[in-house]
Amino acid sequence: MAKSGQARVPTAEQQQQMFAIIKQHRHKEKNSAIMQISFKLGLRAQEIALLQIKEIAQLNSLGTDFKLLEVMSLPAAYTKGADAMGRSQSSYQRKRISFDVESFDKVVRQIEAMAKSGAEINPDNFYPPVKKHRGKSRDLPMIHSDLRLALTAHLRHRLDRGEKLKPSSPLFLTQKGGPYSPNTLQEHMALMLRDWTGIEKASSHSGRRTLITNIIHTQKKSVKIAQKIAGHVNPSTTLIYEEPPEEALEHALSSLP
Repeated sequence: MAKSGQARVPTAEQQQQMFAIIKQHRHKEKNSAIMQISFKLGLRAQEIALLQIKEIAQLNSLGTDFKLLEVMSLPAAYTKGADAMGRSQSSYQRKRISFDVESFDKVVRQIEAMAKSGAEINPDNFYPPVKKHRGKSRDLPMIHSDLRLALTAHLRHRLDRGEKLKPSSPLFLTQKGGPYSPNTLQEHMALMLRDWTGIEKASSHSGRRTLITNIIHTQKKSVKIAQKIAGHVNPSTTLIYEEPPEEALEHALSSLP
């Protein structure tokens, strides 16, 4: 069953409109490439923000020309929950602590013994270790012609401006010349969808939802394929996308006698 408040899945017509509108704004090469990656490969905003040129292209020795790769190899460090940009905290503000019954009973007995002996009790000493997400790597074929055209135009535009590219250079740069933070890119993608195109309730996750919904409902592919593309560790996460898309609901309601 789908979660409430999920990102809107744009119709095919809305997607075409979005890319047409993007071409009317500044930085059309960059913005088109960002949204093509979202809608054709299903990457999260964080993953797009972290992409380096080496993930999509092989540069010549001078950094003045390139050849697009056939497959994007997305490192596990880029994926959800990973710490690719060193943003994780050295200390964690815990809101919830989980114990199994046996471990909880053991902790209680330890506290009782320490209290009887008059020892100082520090709650931090009894917390279970923090579970850190390691992310999940995945290989994504970059075969869609619109995706390849957009990536080629973006890199060619940067070269035409006199930039010498490096394999470790961020694929996408802000107007200030630095890499995007995930939050900044989320806001920018939502701007293109909601403000520029007028798609209500759309977000940076709309492209990802659209792709996975298309794979499951339109193409009738297995959940296993959708799970692999999405990079979900648990197939139950992918099953969320088995909820019929809004377009199908609208068609059903409009067809009532």
